[in-house]
Amino acid sequence: MITLYKNINTGKKEQVVAMFDNIAGKYDFLNHLLSIGIDKNWRKRAIKILKEFNPESILDVATGTGDFAIESIKLNPKEVIGIDISHEMLKIGEKKIKKTGLENLVSFYPGDSEKLNFQDHRFDAVIVAFGVRNFENLSSGINEIFRVIKPGGVFVVLEFSIPGNFPVKQLFNFYFFKILPVIGRIISKDKSAYSYLPASVKAFPDRDDFLSVLNSAGFVNTKYKLQSFGIAAIYWGTKN
Repeated sequence: MITLYKNINTGKKEQVVAMFDNIAGKYDFLNHLLSIGIDKNWRKRAIKILKEFNPESILDVATGTGDFAIESIKLNPKEVIGIDISHEMLKIGEKKIKKTGLENLVSFYPGDSEKLNFQDHRFDAVIVAFGVRNFENLSSGINEIFRVIKPGGVFVVLEFSIPGNFPVKQLFNFYFFKILPVIGRIISKDKSAYSYLPASVKAFPDRDDFLSVLNSAGFVNTKYKLQSFGIAAIYWGTKN
């Protein structure tokens, strides 16, 4: 297990909550700064994959401050629900919704990816952006997501990936493992959060390995598409 805070003797889930509660106020700013704004385009491309499925009900797991949930509104669903284990992140998401006047369409709730408080076959689509690598038990979380998706529904994941080709791999590794943690630490005032980010990406089952996790949960027609020379990847699969 990746240890975030050595002085906190808890599991990964509790440490992830502490981390995101601590950096919530700087999270959006740092996301866009450290990715040079590219993360916005990745979200748009991921949501476009959902278009052919015409989802009326969407669940955004690990919604954070709600950017992915808000982006999904472009699909004209009847409801979007975002859940997250960080209350401080959800507070920021709720402020965004109030500013856009979308309270009747989008709602946020505290929620655990491994214990989704929804009935079987509840949603047409489930989406996750930069959240699956934070699951304490990845397989358990994916199985829960599979459970709440309707037959014929779709699961879409946006997650960081590590490029494999020269020189992008070398440049990415230098920035991601050397520069990013320093900038993140200075701005967020959290010594551990932005060291955890590259460590968690490195530990995550990337590309074909993650597709295997989806397949094991029961998803079919699983695919992935690399973004920005492999810095990120969009994964998706359907439920029969």
